[in-house]
Amino acid sequence: MDAFTVEDLIACYQRGVFPMADARHDARIFLIDPERRGVLPLDGLHLPRRLARTVRSDRFEVKIDTAFDAVVEACAASRPGRLETWINHPIQRLYGELYAQGLAHSVECWRDGDLVGGLYGVAFGAAFFGESMFSTQRDASKVALAHLVARLRVGDYQLLDTQFITEHLQQFGALEVTRADYRRRLAKAWPRQADFYRLPAGATGTEVLQAISQAS
Repeated sequence: MDAFTVEDLIACYQRGVFPMADARHDARIFLIDPERRGVLPLDGLHLPRRLARTVRSDRFEVKIDTAFDAVVEACAASRPGRLETWINHPIQRLYGELYAQGLAHSVECWRDGDLVGGLYGVAFGAAFFGESMFSTQRDASKVALAHLVARLRVGDYQLLDTQFITEHLQQFGALEVTRADYRRRLAKAWPRQADFYRLPAGATGTEVLQAISQAS
């Protein structure tokens, strides 16, 4: 796809499709419109007890939007069991532009001054589109996901799109919906207002669990 711009990317999200690449060093961008879509109900997040204890312990320092580029770079890096990634350099550049416009966000887990896990995604209206996550220490990406859900709940978001469903996401309550169902949810969430920053950036694990339990 030639000359794919950030405006094109926003239009894609609005109609329910998203970009991917075949490989990190393949500059081509493909648009994906799956028949079945993964979503994580914001009022139905399931946290295993052990993970809830980890969230409550504040083992990781969780920050918001302080290292977006580093999170995307880490998500794009090869690792055991996954040598290739769908995040190529044009896609990375586009999401950097969205971040500069305040339309993309990162949730980061830090420990002893090192970035050890996190996730990033895109926000339009009351919809959040989760893109990718990474972890170099046990539970770091899962803690980031818990913080994200709490933030979306407090901020009045209505849709958390996970694109595809995985066993990893199913343990948190993610489910598959049809393309038509997804588009109905998207149409309701897109024009509404939400606030990604309503939950304070320094929210503790206890505050995050309280926000989640009030939603469930």
